[in-house]
Amino acid sequence: MVHLNLGGEPLSAWPGYGEAGAQPGGNQAIDSAVHGPAVIEAVLFDKDGTMSHSEPMLEALATARVFHCLEALDPQGQQQRREALDNLLRSAYGLTPAGIHPASITAVASRGHNLIATATAFAMVGLGWPEALAISEDVFARTDALHGQGSQHRPQATDGLADLLERFSAAGLRCAVISNDHEEGIHDFLAIHGFQRHFQAIWSAEHRPCKPHPDAVHGVCRELGIAAGHCALIGDANSDLRMARTAGVPVVLGYRAGWRQPPPLDPDVPQLQHWSELTVSHSHPDRGVSIGTIGSADDAIGSQPASDSAKA
Repeated sequence: MVHLNLGGEPLSAWPGYGEAGAQPGGNQAIDSAVHGPAVIEAVLFDKDGTMSHSEPMLEALATARVFHCLEALDPQGQQQRREALDNLLRSAYGLTPAGIHPASITAVASRGHNLIATATAFAMVGLGWPEALAISEDVFARTDALHGQGSQHRPQATDGLADLLERFSAAGLRCAVISNDHEEGIHDFLAIHGFQRHFQAIWSAEHRPCKPHPDAVHGVCRELGIAAGHCALIGDANSDLRMARTAGVPVVLGYRAGWRQPPPLDPDVPQLQHWSELTVSHSHPDRGVSIGTIGSADDAIGSQPASDSAKA
């Protein structure tokens, strides 16, 4: 049986896990989780701000969207109206002097949600909804090339992630990405950093439902062939962490090092600053827990037939 350890201490299920209403559906994983270190078979990762340093790319993207929105409003228009739109967009996108706010729509939400927020800002300065939506769609089409691996600010893997994934694979843990990025962007990130062989499933903005709906967790768990009660989830946003708990994930971890500003995470969630804080252990019913890694990686993306929902 495989367990995760934070700072050398085995992780048990969060308080309340397995209580009435805390986990949908009966599951034998409850007993193994609440009476000792949680038994983990798979780990679900958020991407932006967790697996990747995406802030420089997202800051450039949001700044470009603001610029093109102001130009589209009316280059010679009323200064007061332009200032109002500029303030609305910067607030919505989470653009601050200290960087992107890690809980903003730019950091957390999908392209579609960002598009609707942009159109709403136009509507708030007096445009009708059809015009506001049309301008927003045009602005996004103009700036989409600034996002993803083609960006001048290509997202880099967070420090120590490669070593962590090697340890997880050696322990026989399956891994998945659950993200509001598009499927192509997820696969590009994994391929460029050589992570594809460690991941057996993804759940993207194109999948339904997308996160933070709890059924997104159940969907990616079905892709893995592992129950949510034997998974851990690691993310940098409360929406991810609360989603995982609602879905019945016993081990939920917050990652804090993906942004210049620390993300505002629920204080009762275990948190880590560097991947080296997370280790793997295994136990035998008669011998207890011992630190170390076991096993080998199972099939990875690229070595198994692609499903309809996760094509390489």
